[in-house]
Amino acid sequence: MSTQKSGTEYDIQAALGNGRGDGEIPHGQLLADFAEAIAMRDEAGTAELRRQVADTMGEEALIDAAATAASFHGYVRIADATGLTADMAGGGQIPVEFREDIGVTEYYRAVNG
Repeated sequence: MSTQKSGTEYDIQAALGNGRGDGEIPHGQLLADFAEAIAMRDEAGTAELRRQVADTMGEEALIDAAATAASFHGYVRIADATGLTADMAGGGQIPVEFREDIGVTEYYRAVNG
């Protein structure tokens, strides 16, 4: 759920892996663990966390979480295939400070080395 819709402030640093915890997001740590297992291609971990997400949050939440993780992989592949750069992301409307905070600039530096 977006902060605009919920009116709740979330800790973006928790989502970026800068510390542990839920980031003020309901079941945030469980979701972060699930996303990390997917990204690391940890089949056993993903299977166990899939069960935990379903048991804790329900089947619909599991589908939403899995679809979100899958869509991020798709976005990255589209950006890479089209040659999209960090300063072009978001139509060039994403403030540099935000890109720095969430690690986008650092990522592009590492990739383009």
